[in-house]
Amino acid sequence: MLFGIGIVPALAQYGGPAILSRGEAPSAMAGREYKFRPFAQLAGVYETGLAGVAVDNATGELVNTSSYGVHLSGGISGTRNWRRTSLGLSYRAGISHLVRQTYYDNVNQSLLLGITHRVSPHTTLRVNVNGGVTTRGLLGTQSLEQTVPFDPATSSVPQTDFFDNRTTYLSTLVGYSIQRSARLSFNMGGDFANVRRRSSALVGNSTIGAAGDVQYRLTRRVTIGGVYTYYHYSFTRTFGATDLQGGAAAFAMQITRLLEFSSTLGFARVETEYVREVQIDPVIAAILGIQSGKAVVHSSFYTPNVHARLSRTLSRGVIFVSGGKSITPGNGLFLSSRVAKVTGGYDYTGVRRWTFAILGTYAKSYSFQNVIGTYNTTSGGLSASRQIIRSLHFVVKYSIRNYTSGDFNHYNRLVSDASIGIGYTPGEIPTRW
Repeated sequence: MLFGIGIVPALAQYGGPAILSRGEAPSAMAGREYKFRPFAQLAGVYETGLAGVAVDNATGELVNTSSYGVHLSGGISGTRNWRRTSLGLSYRAGISHLVRQTYYDNVNQSLLLGITHRVSPHTTLRVNVNGGVTTRGLLGTQSLEQTVPFDPATSSVPQTDFFDNRTTYLSTLVGYSIQRSARLSFNMGGDFANVRRRSSALVGNSTIGAAGDVQYRLTRRVTIGGVYTYYHYSFTRTFGATDLQGGAAAFAMQITRLLEFSSTLGFARVETEYVREVQIDPVIAAILGIQSGKAVVHSSFYTPNVHARLSRTLSRGVIFVSGGKSITPGNGLFLSSRVAKVTGGYDYTGVRRWTFAILGTYAKSYSFQNVIGTYNTTSGGLSASRQIIRSLHFVVKYSIRNYTSGDFNHYNRLVSDASIGIGYTPGEIPTRW
């Protein structure tokens, strides 16, 4: 898990490559101003792999069904810069109605908000918010948004949820940066996050984190530094907690004006407590008439904490690939887990008629708390739009998620969503759908 608060070049004097340990978006994306524009879309949808937290009474298998329906969505995005403050926003909301499976009708929302304020000529305060309500889950990860000044992947939000279950999440990152000189900067901050799931069979979690780092700019294009992080995960509806703390070396390089690489490499010490079923001694079992009991288990270990991102900023988008290995609070079914993940994305916003966006991710997870075992998530999505007239666009989307596990035979599920519709946004250049 990474997080941090960075310094926006437009408001401070750093101006080097983005520092991934501070959660910064690629530096070439910073400082641009995009007018706030609303957008709306009406589409027909077809969804497969619908599955709530229930099993089929006849077969005992996980419910798996499909349906067509209609989806209405809209939102607003943009940026605004003042003399000492900048704001970036991306808000989306949607409502879906499925004709044959009205149980899965849903209302979803997502909010990405970044506020940066220059407290003094050499100090910066930033607040990053990533929140929302989702029923079908995020698409494995969130892409870099051209109107948001931070990387959403560094937020503590659910990314591998298995069921179609209403989940509410909110991650708030607050930090303070000090630019001691043109080369040397310090950062300190906190991460506060909550995830709540509607089903009583699933576990929610809360995250409290703190971090500090020091960064030194070796050259105009290269920055090195050191990072310390601490996180505490607690859970609802079950006993257990996880604490992790560690250090890492940071490296960032602006290979060209638009191409940059940022990374951290280190280790974290993990301590976890949870309840596990244990076998009772045969003599005790004979007296009490029970075969098993519960015991509190405490364990600790060291694990790599590695993250890297390579990005190429385009005139109206970005192409990137990122990856890493860290600890997450799980997905509500599994608790604390080691996760190794690779993500890639590409956006193209044409200056005339076409836009494209593609995003894919693979996450291999190992649960070490309530249940021991591996579970994997592969997901991808593609969207395209074609301008019909000045403000109307023909929009096509498709996404797919595949859940697999070599340890849990029934943790296998294929989910897909397809939609075709009409979108509206004012202006000659369409927003990303």
